[in-house]
Amino acid sequence: MRAKSVVASLAVIAATFSARAQTPVPATQSTLPYRLTLQDALQKGLQANLNVLLAVSRIDQAEGTRQRRLAAALLPHVNGQTYANLHNLNLQAFGLSYPGAPVLLGPLSNYDFRLYGQQNVIDLTSYRSLKASEQAVNSAKLDEKDARDLIVRAIAALYLNAESAAARTDAAQSRVNDAEALFKLAKDKHDAGTATGVDVLRAQVQLANERQSLLIAQNQYKQSLLELSREIGMSPAAPIEVAETLEFHPLAKQPAETLVNSALAARADYLSLASQRQALVDQLNANHARSYPKVSINGNYGGIGRSIGSVQGTGTIQGQIDFTIFDRDRNGEALEISAQIKAVDHRIGDLRRGIDQDIRSALLDLDSAQQQVDVAQQGQDLARRELEMTRDRFQQGTANNVEVVTAQDALARAEENYILAVSSYVDGEFALARALGDTEKNITGFSKQ
Repeated sequence: MRAKSVVASLAVIAATFSARAQTPVPATQSTLPYRLTLQDALQKGLQANLNVLLAVSRIDQAEGTRQRRLAAALLPHVNGQTYANLHNLNLQAFGLSYPGAPVLLGPLSNYDFRLYGQQNVIDLTSYRSLKASEQAVNSAKLDEKDARDLIVRAIAALYLNAESAAARTDAAQSRVNDAEALFKLAKDKHDAGTATGVDVLRAQVQLANERQSLLIAQNQYKQSLLELSREIGMSPAAPIEVAETLEFHPLAKQPAETLVNSALAARADYLSLASQRQALVDQLNANHARSYPKVSINGNYGGIGRSIGSVQGTGTIQGQIDFTIFDRDRNGEALEISAQIKAVDHRIGDLRRGIDQDIRSALLDLDSAQQQVDVAQQGQDLARRELEMTRDRFQQGTANNVEVVTAQDALARAEENYILAVSSYVDGEFALARALGDTEKNITGFSKQ
């Protein structure tokens, strides 16, 4: 019995190990957060954003319109037709009546197999309309590019928000570490009889405050990641973290006039308006061309006969000239298109001034933010030095820790000022990138400087 019990125990142990071996062990890598770079965020956002997808569909729609106009008026039209005909004729109905002539003739039959073709040779109206549709396609492509620029700007701002939140979390964690060390110092000095209980309590309160600030910063960081995930099309449940840290990299200064000229040559929304204007000009030219003659060639060729065996080849070819004698509608259409051109001219002028303003405003923000960064950096260095000096004074027993707590608060304000200044400068870079056009390229280039 004892042997059977041992064997049964061994069998249970073997089955347990076998089950554990067959159970897949979850990979630890799957629980690690995905390190999201700015470039990754931009690419994912562009692939998932609805406005970009709708802009692409508008390109396809404009291209379909262009192809229809090309096929309708400028490409040859060929179609075939065949029929078998059986009929009779009432001769009297055609005025054919004479003595002995039958009233009805027939039944008669014939077969016809024929191809018909038509080609416009000179049709300026259709040609100008085709040119207008080509400009519409170009405008739709530029609108899609402008939609991408706007999405890139929005995603970059969200990524910057997450970077700033991460920087605040790191700063808060550093202050918690300092507060823990200072609390330990106060407790050790109290135990040694060189500090009062108030010093220990004061350090403990400061530590609690710093931990509270850390919890708030961590929550804000997580919230910023959720918002970023939503914008770039990732699941909110997927753990992510920003792979890039908030850093200050000053840009080389350039004259505003040079940047404005570059922006006018690159801004998709400005170029789209120029394409829309040219499309209207082409439509106006098509309107003027309605008074010009249109030359075309058409004809047919096939076989016709009274029976299948008697079919003979016949055909026709002819040149045709069409011209309009009276068309009052043309004047009204010309007036309508001219008004649309004036409206687009007003929009172009307003956008030109807006681009100029955006660039100059971004340059002012960058200059101000750079000065703020310099001042905030000095303040942060001084606040750290103050904390070190007051800590030494407290440790040496020449002062209580009131000065230490005051220095801790000053350091927290200095770190926040630095984060705000750097964030403002980076956001100014993004604003300048948007104002210049080619936003994705400029943002990527700015981040590498």
